[in-house]
Amino acid sequence: MQFGIFTVSDITEDPTTGRTPSEAEKIRNTITVAKHAEEVGLDVFALGEHHNPPFWSSSPTTTLAYIAAQTERVVLSTATTLITTNDPVKIAEDYAMLQHVSGGRTDVMLGRGNTGPVYPWFGQDIRRGLPLAIENYALLHKLWREDVVDWEGEFRTPLQGFTSTPRPLDDVPPFVWHGSIRTPEVAEQAAYYGDGFFANNIFWPSEHYQRLITLYRQRFAHYGHGTPEQAIVGLGGQVFMRSSSQDAIREFRPYFDNAPVYGHGPSMEDFTEMTPLTVGSPQQVIDRYAGMRDVFGDYQRQLFLMDHAGLPVKTVLEQLDILGGQVVPVLRKELAKDRPAEVPDAPTHAALVAAKYGDQGPQEKIPHANRGDNLTGATPYRETAVAAGSSFAAAAVRRGA
Repeated sequence: MQFGIFTVSDITEDPTTGRTPSEAEKIRNTITVAKHAEEVGLDVFALGEHHNPPFWSSSPTTTLAYIAAQTERVVLSTATTLITTNDPVKIAEDYAMLQHVSGGRTDVMLGRGNTGPVYPWFGQDIRRGLPLAIENYALLHKLWREDVVDWEGEFRTPLQGFTSTPRPLDDVPPFVWHGSIRTPEVAEQAAYYGDGFFANNIFWPSEHYQRLITLYRQRFAHYGHGTPEQAIVGLGGQVFMRSSSQDAIREFRPYFDNAPVYGHGPSMEDFTEMTPLTVGSPQQVIDRYAGMRDVFGDYQRQLFLMDHAGLPVKTVLEQLDILGGQVVPVLRKELAKDRPAEVPDAPTHAALVAAKYGDQGPQEKIPHANRGDNLTGATPYRETAVAAGSSFAAAAVRRGA
C-alpha cells in the first residue's frame, strides 16, 4: 500500500491567534510540508486544484514540478485535476511533462470539482458537468495512447492529425485515479477504463463511500479488468494526533469549531463518530484506519488531510512526524496481514513499464525531421527501442521500486 497526504490548498485563519497567512507564505509552507512528507517516509504528496480565493493552487503542475526537483522518492499526484474546466489537450501536455521532469513520480486524480462559479470562468456550464467529464477524459485517454489523434466531440473544436507533446515518459501514460465524493457515474467511468477510483472519505459516513466503491468494484469486473478484489481503490481521511487523546481533542477543537468546511455544525464528537475524522492518540488512529479494510476491502492508497482549518505549519510538521514515525509503519504491517496474493500493489510508473515491456526495456519517442508541423505520414515519430537501464523507470524496475 501507499500512504501519504493531500492538501486542498486552503488559506484559513488560525482561530487561536487570529492570524491568516499570505498566499506567498502558504505556498512556501506547502512546499516545506511536501518535502517533509518524504523525509518521514510517506509515499505520496497530492495537491488539489482551485481557481478562487481563499485557495492558492491554480497551477498544480508548476508546484509539483518544483517539489519534484527537491525530492527523490515521493509520488506527486493531484487531488484533484479538473477534467471539466481544463482542456484535455493541455492536461495531456502538462502531466506528460511533469512525468518527465519527476522521473516518473507522477499520477493524476481527475474530478469534476465542487465550485460552481469556476465553470463559467472557463467557458463551461456546470449543468453539463458529467457529459464534460466523460467526453474530456475520453479524449485525454486517447491523446496519451495514440501518436496521431483525430477527434470530434461536443465541447471543444475538432482535432485532425494532432500529436500531444511530449509523449508520456517511456510511452506509458500517468496512472489515473477518478475522484468522487458522491457521483456513481464517476465510479462507472473509472471502472470502464480500468483506472483507479479514489473516494474522498471525509465528509460522509463510511456507508456512503462503501456504496460507491462496491459499485466501482462490480463494474471493474463487468468490464473485464479482473475480479472486484483486483480493482484499484484509494481513500482519503482526516486525523489530528497527540500522545494523549485529551491533548489532541483540546488542541484541535478550536480549529474544528471554526473550520469553514465543517465548523458551526455538528459537534466534533458527533462528526468524528459519523465520519473518518479521528482526533486522538496515534493508537486510536491506527485502530480506526486499520479497520478501513473491513469496510472497503483491501485497497492500495491511503491519503490523509493534515494541513487544513488554519493549522500552523509547525503543527502540521509535528503531525507528519507522528504519522510517519508512529502510525504508518504499524498500518503497513496491519494492512499487509492476510492480504490475498491476487490483490494488486499500488500502481507505480516502474510497475506499469514492467507490465508493458517485460524484460525488453521501455521505448522512448524520437521525432522525424521537423517539417514545420507534426504531420509526417502515420506518425511524426520513429519507433526506437531503448535498452533496459537507459530510463529512470527501467532502473527502478531493477531496484524493485
